Amino acid sequence: MSLKEAYKQKVEAELELAHARLVEFKAKAKSFTDDTRLKYARHVDELEHGIDTAKSKMQELGEAGEDAWDKVKEGMESALGTLREAVRKTAEKFKD
Repeated sequence: MSLKEAYKQKVEAELELAHARLVEFKAKAKSFTDDTRLKYARHVDELEHGIDTAKSKMQELGEAGEDAWDKVKEGMESALGTLREAVRKTAEKFKD
């Protein structure tokens, strides 16, 4: 397995985990009152946006040749950092 493929599998696993957390947060939000649900909607939206961005970068990574994937990897790392932060912030808000 190439380094690119190993990295891609790691990223896919992280995206699956983030998506699972998103589903968890959405399910939890259903039990909130309308006002409370609106309060948390922004955080859920940010998390969804982070997942979408990371998926887009993941597609770029898959399409990049072996010689160019290091450059694409930098963008992927940035997207993952943003996604991790969105998951963390959303989890903190849902603990309140």
